[in-house]
Amino acid sequence: MIDLTVVWAGIIGFAIVAYVIMDGFDLGIGIMFPLFRPGRDRDTAMNSVAPVWDGNETWLVLGGGGLMAAFPLAYAIILPALYAPLIAMLLGLVLRGVAFEFRWRDEAHRRMWDRAFTLGSSVATFAQGVTLGALLQGITVEGRSYAGGWWEWLSPFSVLTGVGLMVGYCLLGACWLNWKTEGDLQRQAARYAGRLGIVLLAVIGVVSLATLTLEPRYYSRWFAYPDILVTALVPVATLIVTFLFYRSLSRKREVQPFLWALSLFGLCLIGLGISIWPDVVPARVTIWEAAAPVRSQIFMLVGASVLVPVILAYTGWAYWVFRGKVGSEGYH
Repeated sequence: MIDLTVVWAGIIGFAIVAYVIMDGFDLGIGIMFPLFRPGRDRDTAMNSVAPVWDGNETWLVLGGGGLMAAFPLAYAIILPALYAPLIAMLLGLVLRGVAFEFRWRDEAHRRMWDRAFTLGSSVATFAQGVTLGALLQGITVEGRSYAGGWWEWLSPFSVLTGVGLMVGYCLLGACWLNWKTEGDLQRQAARYAGRLGIVLLAVIGVVSLATLTLEPRYYSRWFAYPDILVTALVPVATLIVTFLFYRSLSRKREVQPFLWALSLFGLCLIGLGISIWPDVVPARVTIWEAAAPVRSQIFMLVGASVLVPVILAYTGWAYWVFRGKVGSEGYH
């Protein structure tokens, strides 16, 4: 049954997907930044995301703001449980933004700003992955509030998801540079994409198997009959997409590897949805238990129905305007 609560869950889910698609590759470029030669290659890599990177956090704001407004109980539980990684993520994004701007204006300290760009991107990405892992492994809830400790979010599983997300974002970044650049940098990015794809596939397998052991309901949602007839399609589709990804790389395609890498992320998000739906705090609180009053949801939906198309329109326009190749001096 589709009601306002499901609609709002869909809006927040869409914001998360949009953020991963649009901010993942530039965070990945930041993580890999030390691997590029100083000077022309680093300038080209940064110019490839310069027109679009700053607007990508819009989706992060929409997701966080939508969670607070549409699912206040979930917000009240999740925030105290995950203050540390969420604050680290925000500080990392701030550091990345500052470094992005100052490396062009403070040439005397450009090497320092390059390191800050990498550090901010790495911290933000790792913190996002840790947050996801902490949610999946379970939050201690008593009544209607968080009842766990300060370090409950930190575990081998959450560290694994943090590292896995860094690998995934690096893959997106390498595929983006393979699409947007030329010459030695493009060839370097294609080589990195091939290696990162193997690592990511291994991480996906390990995280998927580990997730099944966290909660009995995760296992049942994947393997209970007849659900397994549908859920089995996800790993099969993952293998098919991986094959298509490597085939496009071997044929020296430019756009296709990026699209197939995004498809891998999409399949991972589908798998995540299968594991936790319809919970907003996995295995603890459902979306209906955490939902705001109907009138509040209607009021917010009016605003979202206007703002989301506007955001999509100006984002699409920006990507269309800067659709060509990029060099050290900018797009051409």
